[in-house]
Amino acid sequence: MHSREKDVIALTHVCRAWREIFILYSSLWANFYCMDADKTRVYLERSKSSPINLRINRKTDLSTHDPLLQVIPLAAGRLKSLHLTGSPESLFNLTAHLAHPAPLLEDLLIDGDCEYDPETNPVFATSLFNGDLSPLRSLHLQSVRTELPWRNMVNLTSFSLWYMSPGEVTIRHLLDFFEGAPRLREIELPTPTPGSNVQDGRLVPLAYLKRAEFFEGESTSILLNHLLIPVGARLTTWVGLPGPLIQDHLPRSLDNLRNLSDFTKIHLRVLSWRSLLRFSGPNGQVRMFSLRPRPNNTSLVLKSLARFGTSKTKRLKIDHGDTSSVDSPYQTLLPMSNLRTLTLFQCLNPHHFIDALHPGVSRTVVCPKLEKLVLVLRVYGETLDVERLTGMAAARALRGLKLMAVRILTREVAFDVLELEKHVLHVECGPEVAVVDGDSDDGDGED
Repeated sequence: MHSREKDVIALTHVCRAWREIFILYSSLWANFYCMDADKTRVYLERSKSSPINLRINRKTDLSTHDPLLQVIPLAAGRLKSLHLTGSPESLFNLTAHLAHPAPLLEDLLIDGDCEYDPETNPVFATSLFNGDLSPLRSLHLQSVRTELPWRNMVNLTSFSLWYMSPGEVTIRHLLDFFEGAPRLREIELPTPTPGSNVQDGRLVPLAYLKRAEFFEGESTSILLNHLLIPVGARLTTWVGLPGPLIQDHLPRSLDNLRNLSDFTKIHLRVLSWRSLLRFSGPNGQVRMFSLRPRPNNTSLVLKSLARFGTSKTKRLKIDHGDTSSVDSPYQTLLPMSNLRTLTLFQCLNPHHFIDALHPGVSRTVVCPKLEKLVLVLRVYGETLDVERLTGMAAARALRGLKLMAVRILTREVAFDVLELEKHVLHVECGPEVAVVDGDSDDGDGED
């Protein structure tokens, strides 16, 4: 017998052995699964009326004789929480057996597990729990298409949608839903399709809202035209390509954003492909992310501040970014008459901001209440014009506007700050300088 024939025969025996092992494993798993379903059934019968938390994850379709389908109807009336994850086929079969009312159900999560192909999302009819979801406190839908009722969700406090089919949810749908869910505290959802039947001037209050995030859309401003965001809420918007930098984020009237009024802190993060504008204060927080590469991104972000009244701003942080002249920093800082702390974090050309603060260079006194300047230099090859910084500090001191502190965090270059110390009450410079203090807005999880 040739060597090749021996190899074929050996391979055949190996394949048969693995097939027998697979059949045995499948049989054992099936017996275990049926036994597990039997135990579950016995538990449900003995536990009487105790609430049930049920999690099901099935990637494969269910046959009509699957033991799981015998268990679900027994649990429906006692469900407190239900998390379903699986393929469109398995979820369709599972939910078809959930037509009975669930008066105790507070937490419902359904995940169709097909976020990359929303056209295959499973469809759920209004027969789910007999069409009554009013007991729910938390509703999370991902990769599904639903005809669930959009009204009478009076107990709902948390609501999220992910990976929905384009055009499935309109602004009118959401406004109807929000009116029927007056206790909502947390919202996560893609910006809906504008639609053509939104009543102009319609305004829906979200009196209990604490956190809302709208993403993946270009019509956030249209939705916010119809929502009243209360004091204390944290609002986040994401806008991708293409579109204007700021217009897609905000409603026509900023009066709708009660959480934006009287903000005292501004954080701008300006990268080549992403920008963040964050406003925070005693009344809440508004964050706007723009995901779009564009030239002169820093100037565009700084100019967008003209939409807001910044006279009450006490702390400003510029994170990265690059300005080509002193004009943008000057126009940004000029209205900030109450600014106390300015932080320049790894910015290119920080001297443009230093010049804007110099009464002689800018021809006027900018930020007359400024007390603290923090400079965090880039790690590689960053230089700082200390003479320029010293000149600015000296000129402000002559005007009676002496800086309380200057902090310079640098890891590679040592600077001579002896002259600077003559015009500033406290100067720190080196790799160990602490640039975050108790008054800072760093560390709030802005990303």
